[in-house]
Amino acid sequence: MNGKMTSGEIAKKVGISQKAIRLYDEKGLLKPSDYSEGNYRLYDNEALLVLEKIIALKQIGFTLEEIRDSLVGSRDTNILDTLQEQIHMMEAKRYELEKAIKRIKAVIARSNGNPDWDDVAEVLKSMQQDQNRDAGHFFALDHTRGELDWYVKIYKSLGVQAGEKVLDLGCGFAKVWRNNWDNIPENVKVYGYDLAGSWADDFAKYVSENSDNLSQGSSVEVFFEDVETDSTWEHIRQNEKYSMIIAHYISDVLKDEESFIAKAASVLADNGMMSLNAFGTVPQAHLQYWIDFFEEFGIDSEPLIEELAEYAEEKVRCFQILKKYFMKIDEVVLPSPFTYDNKDDVLKDLTPCLKHHISFLERNKAKILECIEAKLQAGEMRIPHDGAFWRLGK
Repeated sequence: MNGKMTSGEIAKKVGISQKAIRLYDEKGLLKPSDYSEGNYRLYDNEALLVLEKIIALKQIGFTLEEIRDSLVGSRDTNILDTLQEQIHMMEAKRYELEKAIKRIKAVIARSNGNPDWDDVAEVLKSMQQDQNRDAGHFFALDHTRGELDWYVKIYKSLGVQAGEKVLDLGCGFAKVWRNNWDNIPENVKVYGYDLAGSWADDFAKYVSENSDNLSQGSSVEVFFEDVETDSTWEHIRQNEKYSMIIAHYISDVLKDEESFIAKAASVLADNGMMSLNAFGTVPQAHLQYWIDFFEEFGIDSEPLIEELAEYAEEKVRCFQILKKYFMKIDEVVLPSPFTYDNKDDVLKDLTPCLKHHISFLERNKAKILECIEAKLQAGEMRIPHDGAFWRLGK
């Protein structure tokens, strides 16, 4: 057959099945070089090289559709760009798998190996909240250049002093402590509370492995208790008053936010300070940036203006609750600009701003992307992402 190989022969050469050869033909990846008199597929050495490329790309995670596109456009495709994009996609998939594994392990650990569906639902909800925040932090790290780590910024703004007694409610993964472990002053006592099965489990492990590295007299304890139950607050009150209370990224998951705030105020020392966020703290600069962007390019900005007005109303509602329990109410704003150089990430930045106007976003997506591209042609886009914290005192 003049050096031609049958499908069985070429499959044997590379160690795959004849069924796979037929599939690659059906998908348009590997066409026969010729056919025998009996209408059997025949392949030459050039086809063998193509087949080896298909197998190599499959081994590093490419789908058959992606391989077909690569083969068809191989002359015009930048191989380095293709491989780097594949790394990005695979890392995203790996991160999602790692999150799922952590959730399943948390369910098993919390239930002592005998879970029921109530345990599963509660733990998965808690883990999802933790992981969403963590994903947000990693997204921020990718786009904050020349900036301090976000949790270092928060820690510095708290002004933790030697001798503080700190109550951390909903401590979770506790990056505010982990990322500043070496800078915790002497004689600081931290009492963290969160549900078992959340990422507080991992923080407790971190504490046990690193407690010897704390400054003299300092300690961190983690208690697996629900911060909305009376029994937990009885435990909290055993330490009398706290000079600092941290309640970050928790208010949006509370069943009774005012009751929680009232209880926290009751254990705050007279000269103490409570730090609270995600409770009417408005991302005004971020939304205003997008309002200005839409108006610059002639896109209807009314949906964003509505979002900003809703945030403002929520801030007033939250302030009315806070002033029942605190005499001092200040707002600390920590700037954290994000820098972007590609349109997809810029669109991800915008999307949460229009969470109540998804249909508007879909209708205008093509024009928005076109405007983003025009903006990027002039250089990177730097978008404000201020974080706001209530600093409360009695």
